Amino acid sequence: MRAPVCAALLVWLLSDAAARDFTEEEMAAVRQRIKSMFYHAYNSYLDHAFPYDELRPLTCDGQDTWGSFSLTLIDALDTLLVLGNHTEFQRVASLLQDAVDFDIDVNASVFETNIRVVGGLLSAHLLAGRGGMELEPGWPCSGPLLRMAEDAARKLLPAFQTPSGMPYGTVNLLRGVSPSETPVTCTAGVGTFILEFSALSRLTGDPVFEDTARRALSALWQTRSDIGLVGNHIDVLSRKWVAQDAGIGAGVDSYFEYLVKGAILLQDQELLSMFRAYDRAIQNYTRFDDWYLWVQMHKGTVSMPVFQSLEAFWPGLQSLLGDLDRAVRTFQNYYSVWRQFGGLPEFYSIPQGYTVDKREGYPLRPGGFWGHVTPSDQVGSVVM
Repeated sequence: MRAPVCAALLVWLLSDAAARDFTEEEMAAVRQRIKSMFYHAYNSYLDHAFPYDELRPLTCDGQDTWGSFSLTLIDALDTLLVLGNHTEFQRVASLLQDAVDFDIDVNASVFETNIRVVGGLLSAHLLAGRGGMELEPGWPCSGPLLRMAEDAARKLLPAFQTPSGMPYGTVNLLRGVSPSETPVTCTAGVGTFILEFSALSRLTGDPVFEDTARRALSALWQTRSDIGLVGNHIDVLSRKWVAQDAGIGAGVDSYFEYLVKGAILLQDQELLSMFRAYDRAIQNYTRFDDWYLWVQMHKGTVSMPVFQSLEAFWPGLQSLLGDLDRAVRTFQNYYSVWRQFGGLPEFYSIPQGYTVDKREGYPLRPGGFWGHVTPSDQVGSVVM
């Protein structure tokens, strides 16, 4: 829900070619439009899909997608607070405590469960006071939502029990990793844990989460190519790259995002240095006319001259780092695609100026740069 709402705001603001100040009345109208869009989706989920993970909007029923967690409710908790709906935030927070059980025989995505469930619960826990919830003594180091986040994260730890420390992509929440589980994991599925796992360790006092995330990050860093790039999918047992396309989009995206946000949240120079090294290679080998192409990770030769919708976070990440000139130029490229189609297709061929066959879809992804509200999101730029 979050990404389409914020994207709609940006498109509305940018649609007026003349730069000008907006009146309070105009901004109030935009705020109301965003609220209406959110509640259209949120209420439809409650009416037609709860307690399943997600709503299927065409058939008006629900389905479990990443586990069986009433995922949309967890994912929407912090948005309810941002919109000022404290009553619904309190109701849903209490409902989830009674309804969600992580001790279940379900195969779950390690990556998705972390960013959506663990991240969503942590965000709600840290904002609970602003939402009018009664806080336990010892908060923020205690509380029911924190205990739920810790319970969910512990269910993911068996996936990291590999020789490399890089996790399997899927884990059974009751039984651990299946003996038949593939060891091939996407890069983002290895490098997208440092925010939630470090926050858990700092809040609970148990270092296992942060140590686990850092071990996976270190292993991934050591596998980069001689020209400083990482591929798309890696075998977590052998450390060999299975897919050697290097870029900033699908399968890689949030790895870079988490290095930057982890550096901000933890004031960690090493994480920022990792990103800076990657960024130099990305600018040298993948950037073309403020687009970012896919290249062979060892040679730097172009393998896919496409823009993917999951690359849309990149200008936001550049903005966090204060690199506004490049961020604006790249955003203008991406916005030109939006204006052409009224949304972002999954794949867009840059040379042809049109969608890629069979990848035209626009699945309204809820992630991207607009993830959960965490302390790292409160910082405008990195000062290190």
